[in-house]
Parts: sequence; C-alpha cells; structure tokens
Amino acid sequence: MSANGNKPHPGGHVRPASKVDVGNYTPTNILVTGGAGFIASHVVIGLVEKYPQYKVVCLDKMDYCSSLHNLDQVKDKPNFRMVKGNLLSADLMNYVLETEQIDTIIHAAAQTHVDNSFGNSFAFTENNVLGTHVLVEAAKKAGIRRFIHVSTDEVYGSSYSEEPSRKEGDVLEPTNPYAATKAAAENIARSYWRTPPRRRASPPPRTSANPAHSVPQVIPKFVRRLVNGLPVCIHGDGSNSRHFIFVTDVANAFDTIMHKGVDGEVYNIGCDDEFTNLEVAKKLVQAVTPGISDEEVAAQITHVEDRAFNDVRYYIDSSKLQALGWKCQVSFEEGLKRCVDWYKAVDKNWWPIGTDSALAPHPVKPKDASPCEVIKGN
Repeated sequence: MSANGNKPHPGGHVRPASKVDVGNYTPTNILVTGGAGFIASHVVIGLVEKYPQYKVVCLDKMDYCSSLHNLDQVKDKPNFRMVKGNLLSADLMNYVLETEQIDTIIHAAAQTHVDNSFGNSFAFTENNVLGTHVLVEAAKKAGIRRFIHVSTDEVYGSSYSEEPSRKEGDVLEPTNPYAATKAAAENIARSYWRTPPRRRASPPPRTSANPAHSVPQVIPKFVRRLVNGLPVCIHGDGSNSRHFIFVTDVANAFDTIMHKGVDGEVYNIGCDDEFTNLEVAKKLVQAVTPGISDEEVAAQITHVEDRAFNDVRYYIDSSKLQALGWKCQVSFEEGLKRCVDWYKAVDKNWWPIGTDSALAPHPVKPKDASPCEVIKGN
C-alpha cells in the first residue's frame, strides 16, 4: 500500500445494488463530445462503422490531447460529421443540437489528466463543470431522448485492499481536483434527471490500454517515452495499483449502455486486470525491448516525486453492466502487445503539436485550442 493518502471514513458505502433492468433504446442522430480524444474516438468509430443508419456527429475543441488522426478510419464515411467547437458556447450547443437534429448525446469531453488538475484547477472546473452544465441545459431545451454522461472511477476515491469494490450507489469521495470536477458534473447531470426530460445514464469508465490512447495516460506515456529513448518515470514508489481495460472493450460498453441501459442509472465499466504502476512499467520495458535482463529493465525505470495526492487503488464493480450482456474481450497481455506495436509503428508526425509536454514526469497543460469551426460534414 502506498504511504501517501489517508484511509477514508468507514461509512462510505451506503446503498446496495438492486436488481438490474435491461432497456431497449434506438438512437437516430448521436452527438459525441470530445470525440477526437482517445476513448471517445473509438466510440465514434464503433458507432459509425457498426450502425450506418445512425448519424454520428463528433464535437471537439481539439485540445492538446485530441487528434483528427484518431478519426482517420471514419473521416470519409457518409454518416460521420466533425465539428470543432467549445462546450462553453451555449449558442453553439443549441445550434448543433437543432441543426443536426440530435436525439442522443454521449458526453465524453473533459479536461482529464490528474497532474494537470493540481496546477490548473480553475480550467478543470470551467471545462468539466460549467461545460457539462451548458450542454445539459441545451439538451433539456432540445428535448434530447438519451443523455449519457461519461464520468470516471476516480469519483469514488481511493480503495484499500480490505475494502469491497465500489458499486454505483456508493458515496462519491474524490481526492483530486480532476475527480472533484467530474463528481460535480455527475451531480449536475443527476439534478437534470430529477426534472423533465428524465434521460440520463452515467458510466464511470476505467483506465484503458489501447493503440490510440491519450498521451498523458500511464501506459501510452510509458511506451512513448521508451520508444523515444527516455526512461519510464514512476510517481513515488510505484505501488499504487490500477485496473486496465482495452479501449475497444470500453467503446463496446458505451454501445451496450446506449442501447440497453436504463434511464437514470449509473454503470461502472471495469475489469479484473489489476497491476501496480511499477509492474506495468516492467512489463512495458520488456515488451518494447524483448529479451533484456532484469538489470537492463531496472535501468529503464526512474522514480520521481509523487503527486500531491495519489490514490492507492481504484476498484469498481461492473456486474451491473455485465448483466446487460457486456464483458471484456481483450486480455491485458493482448492489449499491451497491440499498444506497443502501434506506438512502434506510428509516424512521429502523427502527434499534434504540444503533446510532447505530456511526456514530462509532472506535465503542465499547454494553452487551450482556438474556438469553433466545422471541419467535415456530409
């Protein structure tokens, strides 16, 4: 167990999960916010390719960890449209929902990296809380039929080895500015559910290992540093553990939630593959350079000062989502191999300008991107 962090109050878990109902919903025109980011781009690709009868509109302000390259696979599809724009513009949100005749929203846009949130907390509040409020209000005015708010397992706070997995009804106990803004955004979405139109499902997704993973996340960050000839940098002693799930499994979870989820419910997206950050670092060094000795592996790993607060562990129960028919398909080992192979093969010019800053041990977020334009439409 990591030395930093205090054990939470024992009264955190309050509401046991009830019987799981299965819904039946069919969208027509879907808006995916933050769709040029790593998870949401896979959601977009999955929906565009699997359901040609759906129109999928991607809205993204193209911040430093978004990339249009994430959407190359569907950029010429007739049922795909890309709009560059900022959630903070109520006029833009109202316009997009009306002109595109949106009936379903998957809201994934957010400032996400914990390290950045410690030094840029106001920006996180503005984008994650106010941005969500603007969008939910626009959705209410437009009569959106289904609104799926993407949260994070970090809203539950740190889990400890003797504690049970967190269920959807547990108290939210965020321990960093990023998680606090996501919890606040969840509560805003929840408050709108309690007033008409009542359309909300809020799935907190897990950490993912994937070929087009956002640069600041731990696995892609480690791989890219190694490919660039830099050692892996571990926060603290590396004993903090996380569960890792491949991004296509996450995208499939959103597909399941959209079609089979029940309005007003929360769904955890999780898996059983848990490793400490140090274990992941060693596996990645060995995957990038097969056959090297333990001493050579150790030489590629450095330890840096820990975060101001670093949760010991995140541990959530996804049985409610599994009851809808979803399950993980890609093992950790296979996902790790795909991730390393992708990073080795990709051209260095693939990365947007500014992403190199995310490779620092404690990155600082670059300046925000510019406002709004339609990039591609059919």
